[in-house]
Amino acid sequence: MQKIILASQSPRRKQLLEWAKIDFEVEVSAADETYPEDLPVKEVAVFIARKKAITVQQKRNAEAIILAADTIVVLNNKIITKPINRNDAIKILQSLSGRKHQVITGVVLLKDETEISFADVTQVEFHHLTDEQIIFYVDCYKPYDKAGAYAIQEWIGVVGIKSINGDFYNVMGLPVSRVVQHLYTLF
Repeated sequence: MQKIILASQSPRRKQLLEWAKIDFEVEVSAADETYPEDLPVKEVAVFIARKKAITVQQKRNAEAIILAADTIVVLNNKIITKPINRNDAIKILQSLSGRKHQVITGVVLLKDETEISFADVTQVEFHHLTDEQIIFYVDCYKPYDKAGAYAIQEWIGVVGIKSINGDFYNVMGLPVSRVVQHLYTLF
């Protein structure tokens, strides 16, 4: 398999690629994560992933496949960002409690001039969470680097998720089986 460069510092994306036995190296992208205000919500994750991929491709200028991804959480067509502090994380989880939301991961694969891009959407529904559960999770797991202030593979996912419709690994940050299928088309 050709060299793959993961344009991400996400330990979860790294773990998923390792589980899939994909040989890769990490090159953190310095791309900013801003996007046009009028961009449709469903296009935001791919837009940001593309910026990350292009930044790494320009820096490395190597004959490699660049893999970049960005995950967003959407509630009522509004993007829920990463929390800025403890209180923000608590408020975010309170807003998700007992409700359905979408987790959208945009993926971009670049090889020379070829680009494969897609967004994977998973519907997630939380049980009603008590304030005590939310505070326990935030204080124990400190989910400040996570879109939507949670990680499905942690405690809150085990006790708080009522249902998911779609790819579980997409919620972790990378629809890895779909990525692997696309990687095969690039070789």
